[in-house]
This record gives sequence, structure tokens and C-alpha cells, in this order.
Amino acid sequence: MAYPVPGLGQIPGGDSQFLPVEAEGIKQRVDEVLNWVDSLEHKLKEVEEYYSIVGVTNSGKDSDKGRQVVGIRKIQQEAARREAVAAKRMQDLMRQFGTIFRQITQHKCAWPFMHPVNVEGLGLDDYFEIIDEPMDFSTIKNQMEAKDGTGYWHVMQVHADMRLVFENAMKYNEEASDVYYMAKTLLGKYEEKWAHFLPKVQEEEKIREEEEKQAAMEALLAKEATHTKTTRELSNEICNANDELEKLRNIVVGRCRKITTEEKLHIGMALAKLSPDDLQKVLGIVAQANPIFQARAEEVTIEMDVLDEPTLWRLKFFVKDALENAMKKKKEETTKSGDLRRAQSNEVSNKRNATSKLAERRTKRPRA
Repeated sequence: MAYPVPGLGQIPGGDSQFLPVEAEGIKQRVDEVLNWVDSLEHKLKEVEEYYSIVGVTNSGKDSDKGRQVVGIRKIQQEAARREAVAAKRMQDLMRQFGTIFRQITQHKCAWPFMHPVNVEGLGLDDYFEIIDEPMDFSTIKNQMEAKDGTGYWHVMQVHADMRLVFENAMKYNEEASDVYYMAKTLLGKYEEKWAHFLPKVQEEEKIREEEEKQAAMEALLAKEATHTKTTRELSNEICNANDELEKLRNIVVGRCRKITTEEKLHIGMALAKLSPDDLQKVLGIVAQANPIFQARAEEVTIEMDVLDEPTLWRLKFFVKDALENAMKKKKEETTKSGDLRRAQSNEVSNKRNATSKLAERRTKRPRA
């Protein structure tokens, strides 16, 4: 990104030929562009964080397939369609399971389990202490036939409740009791029928798993496509911001006088005082104006006389700001160092005074 010219309208030494109003207008425009750049950098950071989380996207055929993914709205519509189809398949499974349910509930051993246990009527005071979740066939039937969305949504839920009916009866009643025998008999018959039905359930689970993977992949690709579009837009906006800053820089430089030989010498001497980081920035400024300039060579020579006026002005302002910042930082470090030495000196002095007072008290202490 182009390095912005600092202090527009406030060029020292009478270098500026701007009227105050004109200079203020350009400075305001520079501030607007810089705020624009800050917002672009924030958006760019969000995109970078996204790609750092998801990693490198699929390559080859999968990547080509991803390029064909359309908007999020279509993906949402496709997801809704898959859910509707899956719900219909599950309804078919529930109807098929209904045949098993009727066969079990019509068995001669089913009558004790048709309705909730009459705990109070039978005087089963300890029933709820032993059975955490009561279940019976009438409750299961109501859940299977519910139309208000409160019923079962998966056949595995019905299966779990069917087993719970038998397990509760075998848990509460003694093995020698009739209820225990009937529960065990029905459980065996139910498990036999469920074993024949289970492959259909497993096939449905496999289909659902594949559909969920597909939906997740499409959502990821859609999000990636959105970020790709955002990245492309950001790139264009950054280029526009660079162009805008370049125009403003050329306007300012075009209204400034030429750099004198003495100023070139001053810039060259000041380079030796810069930090390594600031020197790298200087090389970057020169490289922007001269594409063939090798900023990363082991030994670099900057010829002031061959640099154009915009580059010289940029170097002048950059060197000035860099040296002022370095001086300010040095003063702050000196102040902190002085404060630390004074604090250490005060601490030593306080310890000496305390030791002296203690020795004085011991001297004055009367002897026994």
C-alpha cells in the first residue's frame, strides 16, 4: 500500500504552496481514505481468520465441484427439500413399525402393560423409588399418533420406549412372578421382530448420514464462495484506495518545491541513524518508485541524485518522523530508568534508616 504523506498542509520551512483551506481539504480527504483502509483491513482480517480455521479447501475435482455451488438461498431450499423427503421416509418406517406394535400389544401376555401402572390402587409405595421412567403401551400409542409435533420423530425413540416397558416390569417384579414372565416373553418376541426390521432402520440412518455430510459440505462451500467474493471485492477496494492515495500524494508533491542538495545530504546522513526496521521501510519506499531496485540485496546503495521528487519528499518526511519517534521513545525509556533508580535509591535509604533506628533503640535499651 502506498505510504501516506504525513502532515499535509503543514510542510515545514515554507515547502507548501497550498492555501490553508485547500490544505485542510486534502488532509481531510487523506483521513477519509485512511479510515477506509482501516475498515478494509478489518474485513481482510475476518477473511484470513476464516481460512485459518477451515484450512486449505478441497482441491481437484472436489474444488471444481465447489465452484458450481450457487447461493446460500438455494442451499437452504435444497436442505429443506431433503428434510421433507427424510421426514416422509421416517413416516413410512413408523407405519411399518406400527405392524410390530399391534402384534405385540395384541399378544395374550400384553394386558399388564397396556396402561400406566396403578401405583396408588395397587399400593406400590416403592414403585417410583425403583422405576425412574414409567412407560406403557397406551403412552407409546399416543406418541405414535400425535399430530401436534410432540410425538416421536424417529423410530429409534419408539424402540427405546418399547424396551423400557419390559425392562421396568422385569426390574420391579420378582423373577418368579407372572408379570416378570410375561414381560420376558414379550421382550423375546419383540426383539425377534425388531431384528428383522432393524436393517431398514440402519439403511435410513446411512442415508441420513450421507445427506448430513452433503449438506455440511455445501454449506461450507457456500461460505467459502462468499468469502472468495469478499476477498475479490476487498482486493479491488484496496487498489482503489492505493490509487486515491497516490493521486493525493502527487497533488501534494506537485505543489511543493524541489528538494535541495543540502536536504538530500541531510536525508542520507539521517539514514545511518535509523533502526533496522525503519531502514527496511526506507528500502520499501525506494523500491516502490523503482521496480528494479533490489531492496533485499546483502548490500544496498541509495543514490539520492537519481531518485525522483515524490520519493525524496517521502523519504524526507519518513526520516523526520522516524527520528522524532526514536527520540521520544528514548526519552520515555530514560524517564522510566530514572524513576526506577530513584525508587531503588529510596528503598535502600529507607532500609538504612530503619537499620539505624533499630541500632539506636538497642543502644538506649537499659541493661538488666
